[in-house]
Amino acid sequence: MNVLITGSNGLIGSALMPFLRDGGHQFRRLLRTESHESDTTSWNPETGTFARGAFDGIEAVVHLAGEGIASGRWTEGRKMSIRDSRVVGTRNLCEALAVLDTPPRVLVAASAIGFYGDRGDELLDESVLPGSGFLPDVCQAWEAAVAPAHARGIRVVNLRTGIVLSSQGGALAQMLTPFKLGVGGVLGSGNQYMSWIAIDDMLGVVLHALTDTSVRGPVNTVVPRAVTNYEFTKTLGKVLHRPTVFPMPAFAVKLVFGEMGDELLLGSTRVTPTCLNETGFGFAYPDLEDALRHVLGREQINVT
Repeated sequence: MNVLITGSNGLIGSALMPFLRDGGHQFRRLLRTESHESDTTSWNPETGTFARGAFDGIEAVVHLAGEGIASGRWTEGRKMSIRDSRVVGTRNLCEALAVLDTPPRVLVAASAIGFYGDRGDELLDESVLPGSGFLPDVCQAWEAAVAPAHARGIRVVNLRTGIVLSSQGGALAQMLTPFKLGVGGVLGSGNQYMSWIAIDDMLGVVLHALTDTSVRGPVNTVVPRAVTNYEFTKTLGKVLHRPTVFPMPAFAVKLVFGEMGDELLLGSTRVTPTCLNETGFGFAYPDLEDALRHVLGREQINVT
């Protein structure tokens, strides 16, 4: 396949490129700035303008672009930036794809399990209605923005992604320093569910969505078994051989992180990947301890 990728500098995009190359696929990066590299082209997501020939020969699009949600407190200005970077860019991209003489066969577009909001221990599959709050509102608008591509007959997949475990970035990388220093601990009650996926399986899901024509619509991109924050904390401490005895109470989380802490760190989202299960996707790392050991390079050595 010849794949166009947005968000190629992000955690998933930077890992996706060598993964596709190793699988014999070609790709072109759609960047905000012009580059002289042969595998790049450019666009302006705010205005929907694209470099000449940006879509030439493209058979599939993986759209991952969007401002990070966990890099600072959610001021009103930042919330608007987070929303617009997803919704406006997605709509402009899809409108451009919709008017091509030969559009791509498939668009795999990022979304997030933030769609569901804080739902306690409710088990959430793709048929569940959205929750309430900033993240559910953003995710609904984000997914709705693909409508022009869908109307053009392009197969559209919305990957509702959970916490992606990687040592190279994302939530896990931010956790490593306090945990390695021995000051990691449970957040709030520790009962809130965390739905996650290892970076290797994340890449596998993208390829599955690109190549399996039965995959369409929202796809929960998480392993089958979510864990509580308490279980995640204790498992990470075990893998790192560090204590986890410094809890951060809910009031402190809200004080330090504001609305972001309330929705991202204290909210409970227990998600199940029904679509992936029904379309035969096989997870390489469905167990949390195995996944953490793999991404952190701390596999156990069996002595016989």
